[in-house]
Amino acid sequence: MKGPADAFPEVDLHGMTKEQARICLEAKLRAVRPSVYRIRVIHGYHGGTELRDLVRKTIAKHPKVLRYEVGLNPGETELVLRELY
Repeated sequence: MKGPADAFPEVDLHGMTKEQARICLEAKLRAVRPSVYRIRVIHGYHGGTELRDLVRKTIAKHPKVLRYEVGLNPGETELVLRELY
């Protein structure tokens, strides 16, 4: 039985370079199931803005991404893939 984690997966980019993070996120978007409507990307915020900017400025333009949302945690960004009705 599938639960909320299946529809709202997380990707943790801690410890990755910008190129590794880009490859990881693009692979995740290629393999995403139709039941997934958001992906929470954990990029951190104490080590700089390179990964955050990658997610918000580059990955957010991917054809499968409708928009991104900034949460209360400054180290996370949610990629919205489809609306939940």
